[in-house]
Amino acid sequence: MRGFSKAIITGNLTRDPELRSTPSGASVCSFAVAVNRTYRSADGENKEEVSYIDCTAWGKTGEMISQYAKKGSSILVSGRLSQRSFEDKNGVKRSRTEIVVEDFNFLGGATGRDGGSSYSASTSESSASQASDSDDIPEEIDLNEIPF
Repeated sequence: MRGFSKAIITGNLTRDPELRSTPSGASVCSFAVAVNRTYRSADGENKEEVSYIDCTAWGKTGEMISQYAKKGSSILVSGRLSQRSFEDKNGVKRSRTEIVVEDFNFLGGATGRDGGSSYSASTSESSASQASDSDDIPEEIDLNEIPF
């Protein structure tokens, strides 16, 4: 049986996105999203918990996130989960689970654009889409697609 993974999160970037290129020239953007959760404890007290989720976006998707997002920007990300193992500088084996971004939307507030512009893109090179009325957004982007 073939497996399936899909993760959808919304939160704020914990740092500015980092865009770099592989030796073959592919663009890859790394960033982390803080996801807040509020819940009521057994004693009735409201508590808050924060999860920090690493994300990786390839190609045009990564380039757009790097260009338009910054630390504190609100974002909705969906993609597949990926786990990779590596050795750190001290030779210790480590493991990391991250979201490989397939789709995203910038959400209002921290982007600083008209009180909350939204953008959206797909990892398909030919189907990038966005929602905003800003003049500095590329023309090939559809401004009317919002996933919810």
